[in-house]
Amino acid sequence: MAVRPAPDPGDEPLALRLDRESPVPLYYQIATQLEAVISGGGVRPGWRLPSEMELAQRLAVSRPTVRQAIDRLLEQGLVARRRGIGTCVVPRRIHRALQLTSLHDDLTAAGRRPSTRVIALATVRADDLVAHALGVPIGTPVAQLDRLRRADGAPLAVMRNYFASGLIPADTTTLEADGLYALFRTHGLHPRVAEQTVGARGATATEARLLDVPRGHCLLTMTRTAFDAAGLALEHGVHCYRADRYVFETRLVSR
Repeated sequence: MAVRPAPDPGDEPLALRLDRESPVPLYYQIATQLEAVISGGGVRPGWRLPSEMELAQRLAVSRPTVRQAIDRLLEQGLVARRRGIGTCVVPRRIHRALQLTSLHDDLTAAGRRPSTRVIALATVRADDLVAHALGVPIGTPVAQLDRLRRADGAPLAVMRNYFASGLIPADTTTLEADGLYALFRTHGLHPRVAEQTVGARGATATEARLLDVPRGHCLLTMTRTAFDAAGLALEHGVHCYRADRYVFETRLVSR
């Protein structure tokens, strides 16, 4: 069976086959096939699924069966219901483990295409929060780096990092070509441990413009200070991420 939602610029075909002799529930067969197509990149973000009624008629199943399958996709964050449009595929989220790696390295490892725009690179005087994080006196000149990070061309994160002036030679071209931690490693500096806090808040006007979201849109936040093996603070970062495109992951173990 070929399903073609309309209108859609890509108009990608979608084939679904049901085994009615299988003990696997029909809703689960529908859901897993749709999951495979979406996760495998067979359809693009924004692609609209056929309506519940259309899918039910084409597959010769009940609407509650189709609704149960789509609900599973909704729970997994693969699709979203858009008022006046229907159920659409959403951009794949970046799943990032809570470990001491850079976003650039994580995106590359996940097969995504990272790109960076340096918004600002300047020397500023450390306020009390930055001075405490870097272990320097208040007012000490430090480098402030502001960047917009994209994944596969879509805006993902606004990142601000502070580090000691003169710690590494940094310029816009180099910082747009690679990640900050890669630049550290190039100059013999290796982040080994970090203190990190994860939270959430609404987007400011500037963040909303850069990330292409409405002002007040929910963003995930991460504040991190990374240290080398000797305990020297290498950088202090204050980052925010589009919550609809980014997920922090961690593993919890019972003692």
